[in-house]
Amino acid sequence: MELDRDICSAKGCQADAVWDLRWNNPKIHTPERRKSWLACDEHRASLSDFLGARGFLKDVVPHSRAD
Repeated sequence: MELDRDICSAKGCQADAVWDLRWNNPKIHTPERRKSWLACDEHRASLSDFLGARGFLKDVVPHSRAD
């Protein structure tokens, strides 16, 4: 198992991360705080929909690995 790669945050998915979904929960985070979920192409929409339905999604940007 490779531990040195960024994978999708969807449950059970082991695909490489392509997208960075930046979000915050306004009830517990300051407005400028951003948490991040990683997504592959297949799960970008479902993860975005999940966060968006709760008003948490702030931005979706291409993922670039931070080394």
